[in-house]
Amino acid sequence: MALNAQKYWGYTNNSGRYSTPECTGWGQEKRDNAEQFYREGDFGFIKQQLAELTQLCSPFTETGGSSLHCTDHLRYCRGSELMLNFTKLSSVEEPFRYNMSVLSDSGIGGYCEPLRDEFLERSDHVSALQSWGPELRYFTQLTKTPRELCDIVITKPTYLMKIDATFNMYHHFCDFFNLYASQHMNQHLGHNAFSTDVHMLIWETFDYRSPFRDTWEAFTDYPLWDLKTFRGRTVCFENVILPLLPRMVFGLYYNTPLTRGCRNSGLFHAFSKHILHRLQVPVYPRLPRKIRVTLLCRDTKYRRILNEDELFEAINENEAYQATRVVFNANIPFKQQLKISANTDVLVGIHGAGLTHLLFLPDWATVFELYNCEDHNCYSDLARLRGVNYITWRDKLMLFPDREIGNSGEADAKFKNYAFDVGVFKGLLKEAAGLVMNHTKFIAAGRKFEHEEL
Repeated sequence: MALNAQKYWGYTNNSGRYSTPECTGWGQEKRDNAEQFYREGDFGFIKQQLAELTQLCSPFTETGGSSLHCTDHLRYCRGSELMLNFTKLSSVEEPFRYNMSVLSDSGIGGYCEPLRDEFLERSDHVSALQSWGPELRYFTQLTKTPRELCDIVITKPTYLMKIDATFNMYHHFCDFFNLYASQHMNQHLGHNAFSTDVHMLIWETFDYRSPFRDTWEAFTDYPLWDLKTFRGRTVCFENVILPLLPRMVFGLYYNTPLTRGCRNSGLFHAFSKHILHRLQVPVYPRLPRKIRVTLLCRDTKYRRILNEDELFEAINENEAYQATRVVFNANIPFKQQLKISANTDVLVGIHGAGLTHLLFLPDWATVFELYNCEDHNCYSDLARLRGVNYITWRDKLMLFPDREIGNSGEADAKFKNYAFDVGVFKGLLKEAAGLVMNHTKFIAAGRKFEHEEL
């Protein structure tokens, strides 16, 4: 079944749920915590955004008017028959990103009646990657239909993309995750909500470069646009989507406070499966013979594993493990990286953006963050959202930095390299493997293999 054919996402009326969060505790408190987590980081978040959608500009006519609907704080908007004026970009020579003045007065508008009070009420988060307030503050009521004013008309649905750091997987996948979440908001497109017959307009004039570029194939069939594409032109969009952004206040997943003791977001699970499906990443049948351990190493200046050869040898000497050592850099195509991650049972690595690959691990997997570098919540929370197990180093006396750690905590700890006690490492790896072997889905996969062997 295609992922966009799922009947029970959980945010529409009279529908079931994709999944239920898992929480510790008992009774009503456990149920309350599960509901809170569902609203914070699951399809309940989408349900809340849909409930907030309000029409901020009413079309003058049923056939020739424009419209604009937005959530609270202008975090997500969708419009029809809107005009965007990029003529002033002709005089801007220096490339830019995170520019909150791309559109000046009358730079965006529609043939509709804006609800000014509603606009003002929702324009309280004015920051480049927090909301669409910086752009929509210039919204203007036009005196004629936009198509009478435009040089170009774009008929396919178009997403305006304000994106985070493109060379950091953790940050860039915050863009992709929120784009996927926004597709769930596109109920006005009906069965085309997840269509790739759409355009992506990157809201900057730098040429787009990223080792994760292949991921766009999950969302669009066409080359990416940026603001240079329409420099000096006035453009009409038949359908335009201003998606959820990577650094929203209490958004997902950057710096999100989560209810303690809860895990397993259906929204993150669906995102993982969606990307693997759309990019045609092969996920092989689980063979029960060995635990597949991937040691993720770094070729950066800091946070390298000083005794990685020893640790890799310790993995290899255990016949219960199938060991792989890898550096996820530009030398390995991103789809190949995903293939490795999607077929890993235990992902081992020191704190760094490469651990974002945990999003694409099997459901039974464990993430072993060798040392969190005093950033305690970053990948433990992401693992909770994805629903995979997580462990990290506990005894700091058994890890050895190449320089003394000062008093500045996380900021200092991230700028060192570390060696790890091999005996402690073996014990923690055994714990991580045990979590895998005791997972119900891992056990079920083994039974399926045994049944097929008969």
